[in-house]
Amino acid sequence: MSVGIVGVGSYLPHKILTNFDLEKMVDTSNEWIRTRTGISERRIVDDDVNISDIAVEAAKKALLNAGLEIKDIDLIILATCSPEMVMPSTSCLVQKKLGAKTIPAFDMLAGCTGLIYAITTGAQFIETGMYKKVLVIGADALSRHLDWTDRATCVLFGDGAGAVVLGEVEDGYGILSNYLAATGAGAELLRIPAGGSGMPATEESFEKKLHCIQMSGGEVFKFASRALPQATKAVLKRANLTLADVKYIIPHQANIRILETAAKKLGVDFNKLIKNIDKYGNTSTASIAIALDELQRANKIHEGDILLLVGFGAGLTWGANVIKWGGNKKNR
Repeated sequence: MSVGIVGVGSYLPHKILTNFDLEKMVDTSNEWIRTRTGISERRIVDDDVNISDIAVEAAKKALLNAGLEIKDIDLIILATCSPEMVMPSTSCLVQKKLGAKTIPAFDMLAGCTGLIYAITTGAQFIETGMYKKVLVIGADALSRHLDWTDRATCVLFGDGAGAVVLGEVEDGYGILSNYLAATGAGAELLRIPAGGSGMPATEESFEKKLHCIQMSGGEVFKFASRALPQATKAVLKRANLTLADVKYIIPHQANIRILETAAKKLGVDFNKLIKNIDKYGNTSTASIAIALDELQRANKIHEGDILLLVGFGAGLTWGANVIKWGGNKKNR
């Protein structure tokens, strides 16, 4: 059975935080941020908005794009780095808000690679015949985990959500290959130390800002610059394809210089890599789906196009999917 993306949608908060706004908050400048990251602005959720809220909005758009209703979905997988709470899972909160009643739902915690892991996982349920339609969502509000006095991290992240609906497609279309990898040896390079069972939240942890993102920027940059081209080559090899066959590479949007370095290592035209980091910053698990949705809405993806989705993030994790677009068997 061939499994592909039959619907896609995204949601971005209305509040915009620009580099010029950050100049008033922390010792930084628009030029410093833009030249080092490629980011000009990012979206931030309002205080009364939660992860489940933005995930639901993205999910509704993906369902509409697929021509489906929530009653047609058999499983929900939500990838996130900023779950609403330790328990229950954010996916169950989303399930309730979507009115999905009793269908199974679970969270996928794989850093910013979460959407790639979730798509790969969701596809297996369809290929085995257990389910027919799987809703995969990537949603994050890492603004809630930022130290707004740390200019090395607070300038990087934005909030948002993206979703895809997986379903059966015609033979020869859909997901052609997957690649997943991880190395816990790099776990300390990108983490939020406090808030889990290993370091429960205390007054001391709050004062030390251990509930905020800690990142070894230089080491993460080196890792991502290796991981992106490695995953790209590995997933193409599994699909018996070359970079020349790929219409677009849709990478996780973390830093424009990572993408530039990866493009050089791969020997591809930089324009082949889709980029929207200037508008949204690093939206973590949502970034790939947001970029995919924008491509589709701009009518830049056509039947038979080969797309390569590639992510990297905390864990450390990395991975990729190769997808032949189209072949949708609507509502099958």
